[in-house]
Amino acid sequence: MSRLDSALELAARAAEVGDRLIELVSPRAALRRQQFRKALAAYEAATPSRLRKWNADNRSGDSVVSLAGTSLRGYARQLEQNYDVAKGALDVLVNNIVGPSGVNIEPMPRTLDGKIHTGFARQLRDLHRNWKRRPEVTWELSYAAMERLACRTWIRDGELLAQFLEGRVPALDHGTRVPFSLELIESDLLPMDLDDAEKGITSGVERNAWGRPIAYHVYKQHPGDSTWRIDLNTKRVSADRIIHPKVAARIRQARGVSVFASVIRRLEDLKDYEESERIAARVAAAMTGYIKKGTTDDYVAPDSGKSDRTFTMKPGMVFDKLLPGEEVGTIDSNRPSGLLAPFHDAMMRFFATGVGANYSSISRNYRGSYSSQRQELVEGFVHYQVLTNLFVSQFSQPVWERFVRMAVASGQIQVPPDLDVHSMDDADFRGPAMPWIDPVKEVQSNKQAEMAGYKSAQQIIRERNGNPDETLDQVAEWRARARELGVSLDTDPSTVPAAAASAGGDKEEEEEDAADKVQRVDE
Repeated sequence: MSRLDSALELAARAAEVGDRLIELVSPRAALRRQQFRKALAAYEAATPSRLRKWNADNRSGDSVVSLAGTSLRGYARQLEQNYDVAKGALDVLVNNIVGPSGVNIEPMPRTLDGKIHTGFARQLRDLHRNWKRRPEVTWELSYAAMERLACRTWIRDGELLAQFLEGRVPALDHGTRVPFSLELIESDLLPMDLDDAEKGITSGVERNAWGRPIAYHVYKQHPGDSTWRIDLNTKRVSADRIIHPKVAARIRQARGVSVFASVIRRLEDLKDYEESERIAARVAAAMTGYIKKGTTDDYVAPDSGKSDRTFTMKPGMVFDKLLPGEEVGTIDSNRPSGLLAPFHDAMMRFFATGVGANYSSISRNYRGSYSSQRQELVEGFVHYQVLTNLFVSQFSQPVWERFVRMAVASGQIQVPPDLDVHSMDDADFRGPAMPWIDPVKEVQSNKQAEMAGYKSAQQIIRERNGNPDETLDQVAEWRARARELGVSLDTDPSTVPAAAASAGGDKEEEEEDAADKVQRVDE
């Protein structure tokens, strides 16, 4: 019996004796000891052992983020700046969350009888199209560029802030018909170490007793600026003037955390390993060969007056200047390693799982059958939809609602008497459509679903990130233009009867020719 087994046996006997002594003094306490001992036995995962080492973390979400949030944000930015895999993963996530043109917004205000108010919706679309040219205060970003940058910051840093600027603001020209602009603010300006329990401030966020943010205390200047003088004073901004999109994993968590938090170590290790392999491959490429000169007994010290012997390396060369007893050897470094590619692919799969992106999109590895690619696309698209809905609820939708309210308040649009004012800012928000692997199969499937009544044409158009009303207007205008010019389109129902009649006549002629051939054969 080992010393460890002996110690465990002695501990068990001591515990048994202790239970009996406690039972004599306090039966209730002895009963509780037995209950807790059985509970530990029931949950083996809670019992540490030599083979199972873990650290439990029962701190609040705010405590964890306040200690590590700033460091995680800096590490994520460093990876984006210096590692192509991290930058590529961010590109994939942004492309699949907001797409190349930003979140598509289709106004859906309703009349008092519940129907879509097409006239008011059309006016909102026109105003929004004008506002999308200069949606933010710097005039440097279009709507698509602003949302893509906001989404990238939201993913990488875990959070961002945006301030609403409405109406007349000193020294600010909105540049659009609706006097409304956004000011994007990095999370660095929201101090992580600003806490005041009496005022309800946690990491710069002031909340009421129910945990709802009522104000944000932000720096007047970025603390990371390179200027010689930095103003670290804060100002209080009411929560009705600012939005705070964040990626939170805990209930009532005041600050967000980067999506790279769980994969930073893996990325650092993978980056170091790739760099080591590249260095080893360069060293191997610099090595050519060596000259073996017999045994150690044949060694003669080189003459210091003679220059080093050199050989010009070229394909197919012959070493004809070797001295007696010499032979040429080569160095086999086994670099680049054949294990690099499979190891890299495995690490990329784990990394893709951690950040919630498709492995094939990050690695640019599209090997596999149609079924496997379709399965990965469907499963990954669900996760992208979840992130899109989260981003829309925290950023796109509050901005749209504020835009509609300001459009009405500024007099740029009049509220019709038959409009349900409670639905004035209702809209359908759509991210990128799920890509097609085989367009023919996808179109045929949608066509059959519409004919069977499982889907409507409007639903199919919206799934492809289109606007049904605009699509219908464009189709009608195109067909009318074609008829005006005398052009026949296969998709125009007005040309179908003539085409069908022509096809029917050709078919009858073919049948008559076939019958004549059969008759001649019989004769």
